[in-house]
Amino acid sequence: MENLNSYAEMWYSGCTMTISEELEKRGLVEHSSADVEKIFSEKRTVYIGSDPTADSLHVGHLAWITLLKRLSDAGHTPILLVGGGTGMIGDPKEKGERSLLSEKVVDKNAKKLRKQLSGLLKTTGRLRMVNNADWLRKVKLIPFLRDVGKHFTVNDLVKRDLIKKRLETPDESISYTEFTYSLLQAYDFWQLHQKYKCDLQIGASDQWTNMLSGVDLIRKQEGKEVFALAIPLITDASGRKFGKSEGNAVWLDAEKTSPYEFYQFWLGVEDEKVIDYLNIYTFLSLEEIESIEKEHQANPGARTAQKKLAHEITTFVHGLDNVEKAKNVSHILFEGGDIQSLSKDEKNMLIDGAPSYRLEKNMTLLELVTATELASSNREGRTFIEEGAVSIDGEKKMDATEEVSLSSGELKQLQRGKKQKVIVYR
Repeated sequence: MENLNSYAEMWYSGCTMTISEELEKRGLVEHSSADVEKIFSEKRTVYIGSDPTADSLHVGHLAWITLLKRLSDAGHTPILLVGGGTGMIGDPKEKGERSLLSEKVVDKNAKKLRKQLSGLLKTTGRLRMVNNADWLRKVKLIPFLRDVGKHFTVNDLVKRDLIKKRLETPDESISYTEFTYSLLQAYDFWQLHQKYKCDLQIGASDQWTNMLSGVDLIRKQEGKEVFALAIPLITDASGRKFGKSEGNAVWLDAEKTSPYEFYQFWLGVEDEKVIDYLNIYTFLSLEEIESIEKEHQANPGARTAQKKLAHEITTFVHGLDNVEKAKNVSHILFEGGDIQSLSKDEKNMLIDGAPSYRLEKNMTLLELVTATELASSNREGRTFIEEGAVSIDGEKKMDATEEVSLSSGELKQLQRGKKQKVIVYR
């Protein structure tokens, strides 16, 4: 992250655009409880919450992480709330109830998320990180029902789109546990308002009604106006949101999604989404993004926008060193080059990120082509070889009986045709 220009640096380098204008131009405002200009007319203490339902965040969360950094760089005070309490309940989802996690699992996940987020937001000096387990696990039922529950009507709750949809589908009916989630989230906002004078909650648009519950609770309990702002749900070109429930999660943890795979994901973004992602996920100025868009439109095949997107986001999440390694590996894999020139770390990245095969003993070329599934049978493999469709490190091989051997730590790229490639290593 130290390689990125901070939002504050852009702000004070002559930019006259307000933070509210900036957010709206970037497409980061879906809903707001008041005029956005009013919300940011003064410095706010702003919070966002994330339940530890997994031991890592994914790219769906990255939109609010970068937003939190933007607001911090613009002078607002950020709070990151890890939901060690709400994570044991689980917010309602469209289909079925979430599996309830044990306290041990929730606490373990929460610890990992705190570490992950503190790393991503390490340049944000004002960041405060809290866990709602500190108060929710101490809540007593009767006082909670009297102080919080009395301010919410069942009539209003059942009108909310997600709850309404679940209630109308008998097989997907909602439990009382899920039904109370909105009250817990509202209670969080109230607690943060009392403890830290928090007056703004941000989150994804699917949390909008829960966010408004907090605004209403504080108004009724304290007689004070606080605010909520929701960003759009980030989706891919097919309209699916990013997340583990959708089966398309790209994790921020390098152990779950390697830096190379992470880089490749952004490099493969569809043309119709890439400019939106540059606005949402990067700290490039609007002028820079406009210039990139013009260059992209002039020559989409060069994938200039995707390359810039992959560089910026991977730098933010995994650091510049991993970006350079991912670039070197990509160049070797897709454009050719000396595979032996890669560093040890880059070779490991290549093995992890590309189709690969460990050569444990010497093989003939034909045996290797079939073992790596570049051919479905010996007969097909022999045909490919004799027709000159098989190469090793760019050198065409036409002798099916040629022995292939590797020394320890050596890698070679076995290729059939233009696109079918396997990294062979020992």
